[in-house]
This record gives sequence, structure tokens and C-alpha cells, in this order.
Amino acid sequence: MTVINQEKIRIFSVDGNLLSLTIHSPVEKKDNTLFLINSAMAVPQQYYFNFAEFICELGYAAVTYDYTGVGESLTQDLKKTQVKASDWALKDMYCVIEWVSKELFPERLFVIGHSYGGQTPGLLPNSDKIDAMATFSSQSGYWLLQGGFQKAVVAFHMFLSFPLVSRAVGFMPMSKLGAGEDIPKNVALEWATWCRKPGYILDAKDLPVERYENFKAPVLAFSFDDDNWGTEKSVNTMMSAYPNLTRRHVIPENIGVSKIGHFGFFQTKCKKLWFEVIDWFNNTIPLQKN
Repeated sequence: MTVINQEKIRIFSVDGNLLSLTIHSPVEKKDNTLFLINSAMAVPQQYYFNFAEFICELGYAAVTYDYTGVGESLTQDLKKTQVKASDWALKDMYCVIEWVSKELFPERLFVIGHSYGGQTPGLLPNSDKIDAMATFSSQSGYWLLQGGFQKAVVAFHMFLSFPLVSRAVGFMPMSKLGAGEDIPKNVALEWATWCRKPGYILDAKDLPVERYENFKAPVLAFSFDDDNWGTEKSVNTMMSAYPNLTRRHVIPENIGVSKIGHFGFFQTKCKKLWFEVIDWFNNTIPLQKN
């Protein structure tokens, strides 16, 4: 039985880049709640389609999208793509929120943020349109906050490979590292700069980090005990920038799975947690009855 309709559309970002969006709509809608799924760094929107389908099975709609230069939003030679990491939030994420607010008229706009996708909504000038947000492994990328041998891995990439390779090749070949899709050069360079600073994004002098103080929506931030790229401490450090924060640290064995790591939440093995997240949204921001 079909429970979901998918519609592909394209919208313009602030600087004229075309963004690919997918609207996932339930056949039988419960109400006009919308879940906007913000991807992790270099992760195409298709990775989140199973989770979007789950949302539709519950009677809600979801929107996934690709940042400029990634997946279906790669519309030119990657070497010519000038977008920066912060542009994915200040231009792409901003425009997607504006579009869904004006065109889909959600009664409740809930954000699902994976890694980068949960780190950066605090930078947005239109974050007041977000009713609540849940984040997953949205950590400070500062290299010294990573777990175990991951400290050395992150330090190597952020001090050496990202600056050198992206400048030499014209983009950062993340696919060669088994870490998603290739990303534009300036995304890699700005991200590496953040990861070298103790405050990560919050230490960026050229970004409106003061906007985090104005992010009033409730935030539920998950970390996972086997995630060395998003340790409990690194997630605490990043997510403490959000004023209305609830934390949830998950030990995989406690929910009956052997591992979750940085990407596992969006796999169907974590469906028990999926229900918990939806319950949190509904209990935190109940639908207002007319």
C-alpha cells in the first residue's frame, strides 16, 4: 500500500543557485505538520528518505533537500562552485525555510538536523519560523573534542589534507575518504578553519553567532556513545549555544542495537528512537486546536 507521494522541485537560493527539494507527502494527512530534514556535511538527501517515509506513515509531511554543490543541487562543475560552508545555512537553509513557510503553510514546522544540519540553524535570521528542532550528532568539530584516535584523524584532515588537497584539486574528494559526496573547495576550507578553533563555529568572527541567543525553539539534541566524531562532550559544547536545550545521550545496547555511530540514527534499526523523537515533538509543541 502506498503511504507516500514524492514531488521533486527546484527553488533558488539567495545567490541564484538551484536547490533540489523533495516533498514527501502522506496519502492520508493527519494535519499540516511539516518536518524539514537538514542534511549532514556531504550527505545527499536520499540518505534520509527512509526516515521521511516513516514520518509520512504517521500522517505528516517531510521535506528533504541538497545543499548547493551536493547531490541533485550540483548544477555546474564542482571546481567552479564558490559556495562556502556557512552559505549552506545562511543562503540555502534560509531559503528552504522561507519557501516551505510561504508555499506549504505548515501549522508546525519541525526541523531534523543531522550533524552540520543541526549545528547551523542558530545562525539563521528566520529561525523564528522553526517551532522545535531535534538534532543528531550535531557536535563541535574542534579536533581535540573528538574521541580516541579520531582526534588524530580530524587533526590530519583539518590542518593538512583539506587545505592542501582542496586547493590542489579544486574541490575536496570526500568520496575517496568514504565520507559522502565530494564538496566544494570553499566549503572544505571554511569547515577546516572551524575545526581548528576551540569554539568551532562559535569562534567564527565573520558569522552572526549572536543569533544563537535568539533561537527560542525547544531543541532535543542526541549524542551516541559509540560516535567518536560526535562525542558526548563535543555535542554538549556545540549544542549549549541553543538556549532551550534538552540532551539525550544514547548507549546503543540500551535500545537493542550493536552500533549507531555518526550516521546510524537514520537507519531503520533505530526506529525505536524515531518514535521517541516524534513523541517529543508532539508533546513539546502540541497542535493548537481552533
